[in-house]
Amino acid sequence: MRRFTFIAFLLLFAAIAGITLIQDSQVDTDVTAKATKVGVLLTGSRSDRSYCQAHYEALEAIKDELNLHIVYLENVPDSCYRYIESLVRDEGCKIIVGVSIFYGDDMRRVATEHPDVYFFNTGGVISQKNFSSYFGRMYQARYLSGVVAGMKTKTGELGYVAAFPIPECIRGINAFTLGVRSVRPDAVVHVRYCGSWVEDAPAKEASRALLDGYPIDVLALHTNSLEPHREADARGIWSIGYNLDNAAMFPNTYLTACVWRWEVYYRKQIRNCLQGKFHGSNDLIDMEDGIVGIPESAHIDPQTKAKLQAARTRLKSRGFDVFYGPIRDNTGLLRVEAGEAMPDDEMFNNFDWYVEGVTIEG
Repeated sequence: MRRFTFIAFLLLFAAIAGITLIQDSQVDTDVTAKATKVGVLLTGSRSDRSYCQAHYEALEAIKDELNLHIVYLENVPDSCYRYIESLVRDEGCKIIVGVSIFYGDDMRRVATEHPDVYFFNTGGVISQKNFSSYFGRMYQARYLSGVVAGMKTKTGELGYVAAFPIPECIRGINAFTLGVRSVRPDAVVHVRYCGSWVEDAPAKEASRALLDGYPIDVLALHTNSLEPHREADARGIWSIGYNLDNAAMFPNTYLTACVWRWEVYYRKQIRNCLQGKFHGSNDLIDMEDGIVGIPESAHIDPQTKAKLQAARTRLKSRGFDVFYGPIRDNTGLLRVEAGEAMPDDEMFNNFDWYVEGVTIEG
């Protein structure tokens, strides 16, 4: 009798699970039966082989699956209200994606005026009923790339070209340096700001200044320009990329990259919009969710791979993160006490100091 009851229970459970799966599948089919228009504001070109292309490729990867008709606007300035209004009123877009934190205020204004439209802002801090901001913990990938760089450098002097001295860039510089010094404690990271996300000329000038001034043998970057790679490649110096994996462009000198996989976020959240399950929020997405990572190239030797795996395991353990103390700044001041963690708000919005080993040039 007990055996009969147990079998009956299993059959009932399987039937319920099957019905649920069918219902979920039916929901997906229903909401994607009609095309949904999505408007995307890009800071540069969709073919920049960097930040904008990473978003473009992510959205293109899911557009057929979710039946999306996507309208891309390129080289959109920070003051973007009229562009968003055009996407909503003229194009009929029901979802708006703006890939710059500086689009946030104008996006919120339009979101308030159009409560039936969903808005997504990369790197922003705004959230409301129909508006979400999102970013990934890229600093974790930066730390891992620092481990790779620290294992590769022979001189112990590394370069880093960044766009602006804002918390996003400072966070990346510091994470990279902590990764480097976890395997090469005496290493120094020389930083030069180029004052632009997208312009090639200042990025090239900053790269040349660093490489002319110091015996740098690994160059990292936090700008969308590929000029730092070109300059490093011309000199036979290792470089570490950002946004997309461009190893094929620089096969002899490209060490690895800190890459975004934005489709991890877009697939889930756009489906929520289509199913009427969207809730505005401010999301910080962990590396283990797959939104950030670093590809391994043929230039990473087995010893480095072992160090890299150990660092990944440590990050996944939740008993460690990049900015766990003790951490001192580059003046020797203790900034994060032993056993303490840097709060997300400070890390993402108020980071204004550099860890030991960082020097700011120019």
